[in-house]
Amino acid sequence: MNVLFIVVDDLRPVLGCYGDKLVKSPNIDQLASQSVVFSNAYAQQAVCAPSRVSFLTGRRPDTTRLYDFYSYWRVHAGNYSTMPQYFKENGYVTLSVGKVFHPGVSSNYSDDYPYSWSIPPFHPSTEKYENDKTCRGKDGKLHANLVCPVNVTEMPSGTLPDIQSTEEAIRLLKAMKTKKQKFFLAVGYHKPHIPLRYPQEFLKLYPLENITLAPDPWVPERLPSVAYNPWMDIRQRDDVKALNVSFPYGPLPDDFQRQIRQSYYAAVSYLDMQVGLLLNALDDVGLSNSTMIVFTADHGWSLGEHGEWAKYSNFDVATRVPLMFYVPGMTSSSASQGEKVFPYLDPFSHVSDSVLQGRSKKMVEIVSLFSTLAELAGLPVPPACPKTSFSVALCTEGASIVRYFNSSEEKLEKVEKDGCDDAYRGYVEEPIAFSQYPRPADTPQWNSDKPKLKDIRVMGYSMRTGDYRCTVWVGFNPSNFSADFEDVHAGELYMVESDPHQDYNIYNNTLHGGLLKKILGFLKH
Repeated sequence: MNVLFIVVDDLRPVLGCYGDKLVKSPNIDQLASQSVVFSNAYAQQAVCAPSRVSFLTGRRPDTTRLYDFYSYWRVHAGNYSTMPQYFKENGYVTLSVGKVFHPGVSSNYSDDYPYSWSIPPFHPSTEKYENDKTCRGKDGKLHANLVCPVNVTEMPSGTLPDIQSTEEAIRLLKAMKTKKQKFFLAVGYHKPHIPLRYPQEFLKLYPLENITLAPDPWVPERLPSVAYNPWMDIRQRDDVKALNVSFPYGPLPDDFQRQIRQSYYAAVSYLDMQVGLLLNALDDVGLSNSTMIVFTADHGWSLGEHGEWAKYSNFDVATRVPLMFYVPGMTSSSASQGEKVFPYLDPFSHVSDSVLQGRSKKMVEIVSLFSTLAELAGLPVPPACPKTSFSVALCTEGASIVRYFNSSEEKLEKVEKDGCDDAYRGYVEEPIAFSQYPRPADTPQWNSDKPKLKDIRVMGYSMRTGDYRCTVWVGFNPSNFSADFEDVHAGELYMVESDPHQDYNIYNNTLHGGLLKKILGFLKH
């Protein structure tokens, strides 16, 4: 079985198959209709490099020791095997297109080649223009804006990075078909990462009058200041700078919030088109029946919820990701000869009517991708890591989730909601997902979103169950990578059924001592 691994940058589950009524995502929805879809999948840290290194090595950020962008795990933490490396060592040709590993120091300026990949990874030639002044403003001049619909023919080289990545991935699929080699092809798409730059015609799909604000566009009253991310990368864009929004809590004007949300959706539909072209090509080369497909994202993105934008937090909008697995003959019946599994669907004309075959509400983590894909491919599943695994090259901290593919969704007993201890009982009945985020201080600073390792003073550890999210912010020493679980700076507790948007922190008005001990016990181990 070949593997097509599609990872998207900054995509929260705003997709038709996840119940979003506004978005046009027919091609991803079509993939979902043939897949097992996980409704509750979470990233381990809501920022690009740490998340990608985590799921590609199968280790959590505390084991990769990467919380920023500035170290390479093989020399900084341990010489850990990666998922593509494991497939390569087991006879696969491994290929990387676009943004799979985060470029730069965190992947040794080489996307971890030659360890992980059979040939040097492909990066679109236009990637280098991502943050240039390519957005035409109302004044007719070019700016480095956040909201950036463009005429593609006016772009450098007349194209965009994700278009180039799709073209290269299709070329590689044809080459693999000719050579008859089993492959692991990873395709990393940039959008909807900022700038929100996409072909301007996608705006037509989302008239501004149809765009609403976030359901909770205010900063929650009881949100500990350490939990707030002040979205500095947004503030540095020319169009946002011009608004002179006060730091850190000043809200963006409502009309501009709608424009951001409109452009995020437009970028998702542009992404959907690329995914559709790629899957259609898989059909065309006759490999849909012999290739499993994984579709996920490195983390989510806030769209004004809690008065926040971007990622950089432990809220669900930042940590929750789409996750789906298409396995021919397992998640769907094999297509007959000549029948298309993934015919291309035009987002401009197709009305999505996909019916989901399998949806799992189990709480899962994307650190489990390594072991899950190994099991699906029939390879030996890497062993679970020992408590300290810095010297262990091949092991995983995320258990395979294949066991959930066909399990019936028993209705979980609803736990009482009158206290943290009672809420905790839900843990034994349902899996949990851990996420974490570092901060330089207890109050929002210019570097709160992306503190360098040496500046981290607080770590927020978050535990998500089907019933609640509980986060503790504890002291952290960057010189020895140690969290002091006796030094609790702040806490958050949100009961998901009564507070689905996580706006009302009840941490301080419940008897949570028992839960606190237990969550700290889990985190320490």
